Amino acid sequence: MDWAERYRPKRLQDIVGNMAVVRQMAEWARDWTFKSRPIILYGKPGVGKTSAAHALAHDMGWETIELNASDQRTATVIERVAGAGSITASLSGASRRLIIIDEADNLQGVADRGGARAILDCIRTTRQPVILIANDLYGIAPEIRARCEPLQFKAIPARSVVPRLKYICASEKVSCSEGAVREIAESAGGDLRSAINILYASSVGRSSLDDTQINTGQKDDRISIFTLITAIAAERSDDELLRLSREVEDTPETIEQWVEGNLSLIVPPASLSAAYRNLARADEYLGNTYRRQYHILWRYATALILIGVAGTGAGKGIHARIMPPARWQKMAGAKRQKMIRTTTLARMAGMMHIPATTLRGEYLTTINQLVEIDPETFVSGLGLDADQLNFFLADRARSLAVLAEVTRAVKEQQKEKEKQEKGVRGKGKKNGWTPGDTVQKGDIVPGAGGSPVQKETGVDTPPEPGSERKNPQGSQSTLFDGF
Repeated sequence: MDWAERYRPKRLQDIVGNMAVVRQMAEWARDWTFKSRPIILYGKPGVGKTSAAHALAHDMGWETIELNASDQRTATVIERVAGAGSITASLSGASRRLIIIDEADNLQGVADRGGARAILDCIRTTRQPVILIANDLYGIAPEIRARCEPLQFKAIPARSVVPRLKYICASEKVSCSEGAVREIAESAGGDLRSAINILYASSVGRSSLDDTQINTGQKDDRISIFTLITAIAAERSDDELLRLSREVEDTPETIEQWVEGNLSLIVPPASLSAAYRNLARADEYLGNTYRRQYHILWRYATALILIGVAGTGAGKGIHARIMPPARWQKMAGAKRQKMIRTTTLARMAGMMHIPATTLRGEYLTTINQLVEIDPETFVSGLGLDADQLNFFLADRARSLAVLAEVTRAVKEQQKEKEKQEKGVRGKGKKNGWTPGDTVQKGDIVPGAGGSPVQKETGVDTPPEPGSERKNPQGSQSTLFDGF
C-alpha cells in the first residue's frame, strides 16, 4: 500500500490545514436536519477534500455511500445507489448515511448521461446528509450549486506539510534531513498527497534521505500559462521563451489567445499596433498549419507570438491580474444561455407533450406573453429558476423578485400547514387519541360512548359522538354491517 493511502486521515483532527473549513463541516454535521443544505467541498487536488468527508463520517458514526469518476454515474446508477441510500435508513444501526459524490464537476459524456439531473433529484428528496466534492466549483451545474453550501479547501502551506512528512518518516523508520523535508514540502505546491508520493518515491530502498536524493519526478513540474505570459512581459531571452512554451501544456493557438487577451498588460500603448501585427502573422501560420496539415509551421507561429510580442514591449513586467481571454468568457456565456434555453424548452415541451422544436417554432411567442402576464404561475408550476424565468422575461431584476416572492409564499404555506397539523395532533392527544391511529375492531375510542367499535373503520379519525346507533337485536340492518 502506498503511503498516501496508508496515512490517510481517519479523523477530522488528523486533517492537515484548512481547520476553519473542517470546523464548519463538523458544525454542519452536528446540527444536520432534513432541512439542512448539502455542502460542496471544492479546491485543488490533494488538499484533503475526500479524506475530510470520510473522516467526518467516521467521527459521527455514519455509514458512507460514495460515487466517483470511476463509476458510470448515469441517472439509473445514481438513483439506485445514492438516491435510494439518501432516503432509506441504515441497516447496520448507524444513525445516518453520508452520501459522497466525488468529482461532481466532471459529469460529462455518455457515461454520465442524466447524472446531473439525478443528483439534483437526490438533493431535493434526500433524508440523509450529502457532500459533493469538486476541483472547480463552477464546473458543477448551477441548479445544483444553488441548493448547496460551498466550502473551499485551499492549498496547504509548506509549514503545515513538514510536520506530517516528519511523522511519516518516523513511522516508516526513515531518517530524513530537515532540508530534504522542506524541499519536498515546497515542491508539492500545497498538494499534500503529492508531497507524500514524492517522499515515498525518494525513500524506496533507503533508510536515510538527504537533499541530493529527492525525486521530484512524482510531481508535475510543467509551468502554467501565467508563467509564460509573465516571461513575455519581462522580456526574457528568445531561447528561454521557446523553452517555456514547450513546457506549457497549451497549444500555440491557445497561447495566442492568452497573449491577445492580455496584450494591453504586456506591451505599452504605443507598441500595441506592432504587437498585433505579429499576432496577425502568427494567426496566418496557424491557419496554414491546419489547412495543409504541415505542423512545422507551428514553430514560426510560436516564435511570432512570443519573441515578436516580447520585442515590442518595454520589458517592465506585469503589475496587474492576468485574465483569461475575453472571447472565452463570451463563448462560455453563450453556451450557458444555450443550455438554459434548451432545458427550459424541454421542460415546457414535456409538460405540453409536444416536441421542443414545435414549441420553439409555433408557440414560443404566445408563451412569452403568458409568462409576462403571470410569471408566478409558471414558476410554481414548472419549478423555473431565476435564469430560466429570465429567458422569458429578459429582466434579471424582475426574475429574481418573482422567484423570491414565490419562495416566500411556499415557505408561508409550509409553515401554515405545519401549524395546522400541530393543532390537530394536540386536539387528538387531549382526547387520548392521536390523529393517524387506525381504528380497529374492539377499540374503545373517546367520544364513542365508551363502547368497543363493532367493525374496523380503517380511517384516521374517530367516530363522531352519537354517530353509532344501537339497533334492535335481530334488526335487518345488522346483516349488512361490515359490507
